Amino acid sequence: MIAVIVSVAVGAWVFTTWLRIKNGYPLENSWGKPIYPKTDDEAMERIKLLSQENAQLRAELGSIKDRLANVERIVTDSAHGLDREIEQLRGTRN
Repeated sequence: MIAVIVSVAVGAWVFTTWLRIKNGYPLENSWGKPIYPKTDDEAMERIKLLSQENAQLRAELGSIKDRLANVERIVTDSAHGLDREIEQLRGTRN
């Protein structure tokens, strides 16, 4: 009977540990404090590369926002104002 109880307890512990690993939760030591993985050089390099990519994507997003603002201004301007600007440009060319 004791062997069955111990087996069930160990099985439950293995199952909960597997669920924690699968879902990305940190493992805990016997006192309930989280055990985080140690950082190594490869992980630090990945973080550095991801940070650089993040900075590049943010810069690209900023330029896209500027372009979108210009397109929105053109689309939302009144047709009369846009026609007047076009005619002014044509008039300076002649």
